[in-house]
Amino acid sequence: MADSSFDIVSTYDKQEIANAVNTAAKEISNRYDFKGVGASVKLSGEVIAMEANSEERCKAVLDVVQTWLVKRGVSLKHLDVPEAGPRLSGKEYKLDCPLKEGISSENAKKITKLIRDEGPKSVKTQIQGDEVRVTSKSRDDLQAVQQLLKGADLDIALNFTNRR
Repeated sequence: MADSSFDIVSTYDKQEIANAVNTAAKEISNRYDFKGVGASVKLSGEVIAMEANSEERCKAVLDVVQTWLVKRGVSLKHLDVPEAGPRLSGKEYKLDCPLKEGISSENAKKITKLIRDEGPKSVKTQIQGDEVRVTSKSRDDLQAVQQLLKGADLDIALNFTNRR
């Protein structure tokens, strides 16, 4: 029997992000507590840009965006929120949150170490760029690895693709 395998990647659906941001923008334009505060949100390439006339309103806009991302099935681990919070730019507070995609080499090493230490012994891992390939003769072992990674507390969102 041939080896079975799958790839571990960290990707997001760009259309779902756009839908979440557009829906959040509609909600912000219609909500009473955002009237007259210059609150807005837009998607500029790989960055979600938010602005309002106070720091609290800017954080409230972020909360609305995060709510819609979760409703659309996008992990909040893809959103890189700056720790400094909103920055003052003229009379407006602005908050730019870049979107994270791909597995860095250090995170790939953490994943392979976790699988090697706690996963089934018949499983082999291989780092390939920004993804990790997992192979084994047993499909049950591969499913055990997926459950292990879903239960692990990693700082990136993981997707499992290319099952064979």
